[in-house]
Amino acid sequence: MKETGVTVNEFRLCDVSLDRCFGGRDARMEREQTIAILDLLEKNTFAPLGHEGGPYRLGIKLAQERLALCITDDKGAHVITHYLTLAPFRRLLRDYARICESYYDAIRYPGPDRLEAIDMGRRSIHNEAAELLRERLAMRVSVDENTARRLFTLIYALLVRNVDRRILLS
Repeated sequence: MKETGVTVNEFRLCDVSLDRCFGGRDARMEREQTIAILDLLEKNTFAPLGHEGGPYRLGIKLAQERLALCITDDKGAHVITHYLTLAPFRRLLRDYARICESYYDAIRYPGPDRLEAIDMGRRSIHNEAAELLRERLAMRVSVDENTARRLFTLIYALLVRNVDRRILLS
């Protein structure tokens, strides 16, 4: 299907790379990160505003207490770099970290009602954070809800790996 000469599926990510300068390795976070990338690459909507189409490569890194989203086309030509301040996300990141820990604890000591309630809370925070991410990106990049959810998962996984957690908790 074509829209104004550009195939609709060209507004998508074909590659995601994550800065490895973030701290330690946590097997759970590595797993979450890998799943989020695979899901994200399988299906996403990612459209830098004012650009004629991709597909796109996204590099996520930390730059002076902000996230830098470096977007290039599939051949590596620079499209935009968008900086996101983490301040609006801090409460959600802290809440999400707490509820994820509760979730992992609940898995060790199963109780279906407890696990279900925790998972509902986790989904709710995740949805709120994804919507905030969509709003913060809206001036530069349009993403759908599922893409925003997976991007938040990647952002969370990167930040929680920071050994001293100063970014997440300050």
